[in-house]
Amino acid sequence: LLDVNLTDLEVVGTLGVGGFGRVELVKLERNGDTQVYALKCMKKRHIVDTRQQEHMYSERKIMLACQSPFICRLYRTYKDTKFVYMLLEACMGGEVWTILRDRVTFEDSTAKFIVACVLQAFDFLHARGIVYRDLKPENLLLDARGYAKLVDFGFSKFIGYSSKTWTFCGTPEYVAPEIILNKGHDRSVDYWALGILIHELLTGIPPFTAADPMKTYNIILKGIDMVNFPKHMSRAAVSLIKRLCRDVPSERLGYQRGGVQDIKKHKWFQGFDWDGLIALTLKSPLQPNLQGPLDMSNFDIFPKDLDIPPDELSGWDADF
Repeated sequence: LLDVNLTDLEVVGTLGVGGFGRVELVKLERNGDTQVYALKCMKKRHIVDTRQQEHMYSERKIMLACQSPFICRLYRTYKDTKFVYMLLEACMGGEVWTILRDRVTFEDSTAKFIVACVLQAFDFLHARGIVYRDLKPENLLLDARGYAKLVDFGFSKFIGYSSKTWTFCGTPEYVAPEIILNKGHDRSVDYWALGILIHELLTGIPPFTAADPMKTYNIILKGIDMVNFPKHMSRAAVSLIKRLCRDVPSERLGYQRGGVQDIKKHKWFQGFDWDGLIALTLKSPLQPNLQGPLDMSNFDIFPKDLDIPPDELSGWDADF
């Protein structure tokens, strides 16, 4: 673990807020050198109230074990009477969601690059028996070079290579039919979600969407063949989405014998430089405009949090 004390870290500003707490950009000054991290501060009382203790440990264990250039690094964790903390790699290019919101849609080449980064992350996780279960543009952050990294492993779970899990979780628009029907699911739900992501990156909205979650689930259960694809989408993109979003998990591209290679070989990815991506030499089409390591301009502006959470002293976080 990184040899850094919580008290050594100086808060620069806020990168994000949520029900759990907030993510702060922090810096560490050492021997004239400045190191930058993201510190996720989670309210312990909120974790206990929402019964997320096990989830927290699972997220911690999985992230500490994941060392991939396509996954946000967790360096170490801390705790005090009010919060548990995760010291994370700072990805200063911002959320893919924010950029998509500003641009409305991405060009094919940009979407391809983002999806390729996600595929590398999934390949890493699935090879280790981990299912991710929370793919969406909000959970993809860009590093300084414009490479997309998976963040937020709150729903990820180690299930091994042949077992299933039954927890209902995920974002409504991205949930696979077998999760809705409570049939048990495995890593094939991540390939379903990949199809949804491609659609959202290319059109600005997921293929299945409604005013409330129950309606969204009903539309999902009607299937991908009921979706009207916009005219501007290439036939290759539509074909890939349809092959990823098959109702029967075993029919999904990526989940078959060829594994992830089947997706990489799909026509939509024709001519894509996989070797360059894996070697991290391929230039990203999303080059963040950064003035330096402390430049927070790619994130929304959040007010200071003046709310001091209560102490939580049950001790569930003894090993955190």
